[in-house]
Amino acid sequence: MGSEENNTELYKITTTQQVIASCCGAIVTSLLVTPLDVIKIRMQAQNNSFVNGKSFIYSNGLMDHVFVCDNGNSKAWYTKPGHFRGMWDAFMKIVKIEGIKSLWSGLPPTLIMALPGTVIYFTSYDQLSEVLISKLGKDSGHIPVLAGTISRLGSLTVVSPVELIRTKMQARRLSYKQLQICISNTIAKDGWFSLWRGWSATALRDVPFSALYWYNYERFKKKLCKKFDAREPTFVISFTSGAAAGSIAAAVTLPFDVVKTHRQTEIWSYETLNVSQKGSKSTWTTMKRIFAEYGFTGLFAGIVPRLIKVAPACAIMISTYEYGKSFFRKLNKQKNHKDKNSHSS
Repeated sequence: MGSEENNTELYKITTTQQVIASCCGAIVTSLLVTPLDVIKIRMQAQNNSFVNGKSFIYSNGLMDHVFVCDNGNSKAWYTKPGHFRGMWDAFMKIVKIEGIKSLWSGLPPTLIMALPGTVIYFTSYDQLSEVLISKLGKDSGHIPVLAGTISRLGSLTVVSPVELIRTKMQARRLSYKQLQICISNTIAKDGWFSLWRGWSATALRDVPFSALYWYNYERFKKKLCKKFDAREPTFVISFTSGAAAGSIAAAVTLPFDVVKTHRQTEIWSYETLNVSQKGSKSTWTTMKRIFAEYGFTGLFAGIVPRLIKVAPACAIMISTYEYGKSFFRKLNKQKNHKDKNSHSS
């Protein structure tokens, strides 16, 4: 038993290898899931054109972005005309008329934003899990919840100011010098914390989601590994566990997602377009207003599209990440054996 534990320690992956695995996961997820949301946004634009100055949410499954429709004649991908009868019809027409590259419109900012956030999130989760296991023991059910919560708070805190800066640039076509002046003025007027405006609305959804996701993912993964007598999760086990855990977390936290979308568009409209903040509502006030106007079902609006988007994104991300870690473990094992043989000879 002792030698088996020692072997596990020898083949642990390094922090750099965790970073590479999470980067690969983010890239693969963005490449596979972005076309789904591009099609969804294009269909929304067809049915209800985005008004000049209106903020709207775009998500690729890894993270959300806020875009601002800055003029009615914009050639941006989200305002292009289309006559689509459904998702498949939209897919075929976009590929045929505009070229297949249009399905990945908006991918560069997604990757720029998603890579650092994803690296911090997944690497922190693994590092924190190891520390908590040494303190609380391997069988503690609190570890995924604690590690998931802390790692999500960390990644969210780092990425929030960058997202705000990116949104300002997209909304006003600012040069880097103008952007620097704009940010300096904002900090001078409202303080450093103004760079994290909108943080609470995002955290209210993402932190509970993360805690639920990791708790259920680790539980499903453990059960499936035991059922199939696997020493470490296979690609299929990780994919299935990630999809199931992501679906549960997405369904339970949907009311927070609905509120977050309302709050975030209000906040970014104020930040990027100088719209008056008068009448801007708190997160809880927004939730009560939605409940009063639309009832309980209003807080769960869009559950099917959210599940369709979140479940595959979670499944692809975690299975790619776990596959990457497994690859590096095997690589470390081979290197260790090679080093032993060279020393013995």
